Formats: sequence, C-alpha cells, structure tokens
Amino acid sequence: MVTDNLLGEFLRARREQVGPEALGLPAGGSRRVAGLRREEVAVLAGVSTDYYVRLEQGRERHPSAQVVDALARGLALDDDATAHLHRLARPEPVRRRRARRRAPVSPNLLRLMDGWPDTPALVLGHCLDVLAHNALGEALFAGHTHSGDLVRLVFLDPDAREFYPDWERVAVNTVGGLRTAAGIDPDDPQLIDTVGELSVKSADFRRLWARHDIRQKTHETKRFRHRLVGELELSYEALTVNSAPGQQLIVYQAEPGSSSAAALALLGSLAAS
Repeated sequence: MVTDNLLGEFLRARREQVGPEALGLPAGGSRRVAGLRREEVAVLAGVSTDYYVRLEQGRERHPSAQVVDALARGLALDDDATAHLHRLARPEPVRRRRARRRAPVSPNLLRLMDGWPDTPALVLGHCLDVLAHNALGEALFAGHTHSGDLVRLVFLDPDAREFYPDWERVAVNTVGGLRTAAGIDPDDPQLIDTVGELSVKSADFRRLWARHDIRQKTHETKRFRHRLVGELELSYEALTVNSAPGQQLIVYQAEPGSSSAAALALLGSLAAS
C-alpha cells in the first residue's frame, strides 16, 4: 500500500504471471524473466516498448481507456481485473474523495437475517470485517480468535487451515477481495491498517498481496471443517447493500438432502440451544 505507483506495480505483477504459451508466443529456452517480457506486452497491446516501460516505471500515469483495454487483452485480464486497471489509470481526484464512514447495518436488514433461522447470513464491510450476523451465521464462524474478521481469520488464526480445507484457494480469493477495495480507495485508513498488519505478521499474505490478483466477491462453493459438526460444503451469494456502500450481505446454503444440509441443521439446533 505504501507506493505512488499502483498502476505500474499492477502491470508488472500481472505480466510476470502470464505464460507466453497461453498467448501463442514462443516460450524459448533462455527466458530470464517470469511470464512475459515488457516488449511482448507492448506488441500485444499495440504500444511502443518505451511507452509500456514508462507505464511500469510510473513515468506515465494515465493511459487512455483504449490503451487500458488493449493492455488488459495483452495480459489476459478477466473483467474484474480489467475494471481494476481502469480505476488505477483514472483514480478519483483526492479533492473529491470523501472519507469513508462506517455506516451502521440497517435494522431492516438485521430483521431480514434473523428471519432466516436455517440460513447462515453475514454482513461484511469493505475490508471483510463482520458487521452483523444472524444466529446461524455466528455459529458457522464461532470459536476462532478472529471470528469477527474474515481476513485475519484466514491469515492469523492458528486453526485457519483446519477450518478451511481448501485454504490456498480461500486465501487467494480473500486477498483478491482486498485488492479490489484498494483499487476503489487506496487511501482508506482501515484498509491501510489491515494490509500493514497482515504484511508484518503473515508471509503468506505478503506473497499473495504481491501477486495483485483481483477477485470480486460474488458467489462460490466453499468447504468448512467445523469443530462441532464436521465437514460442510456450502455455496454462497454475495449481495450488494445499496443503502450502505461498501457493505455486502453474504448468504450461505447447503445442497438440499446432502450431508452438509444435515450438518447445518445440527449446527442450527446447537446454536438455538
């Protein structure tokens, strides 16, 4: 986060992760760089090598929308990463940026969640901190040092790899979500504090943060190993809370009739008692 060249760092990180074979380029036997060479990205994007080098070095900061789209194609970026690249190329002016305020969770939303006794539900802030939950949502993540903060749970909790059997995938997606938030407002104090603490305390976080992956939280199937009810495989949908920018409602479900549905029902009974 402590940089004034987010655009260049993103381009370099993504370039280093694209294999030449994936784009129809010869791999060669004596490549000295990971991923693509700068001149290869320049050719793929239809710009001069000198111009692309200036972009990576931060000597050119604001490429046109057409150039950004060409770079995204050259680097094989998906839609989320392309949108992130556009935000880095055209950041909101500092004088117009409003300080982010932590809005309370709407009482109507809390009542809605409480009306789902069989469905775990959480409201997350922009840094994936838990702002609210219903009883089953609380029970799903209970018992951890950082149950109220899903980023710190993944990287700082001693039992994170036990709780998440697919820990690496969860970690990649979690960091990608933070990167998305950083593209929207890189100067947000909570985001800076979160990234700073995790960078100091977790080598895994530093490794993944340096990749500049972008993951918008939308929907996914995730496995849990719960200390009370065992294995759970749950799908979730992430819904934007339009009345409170930055908040997301996360709703989990199990496949009807599955062992995960039975385990979730048992967890609900334990939570109710």
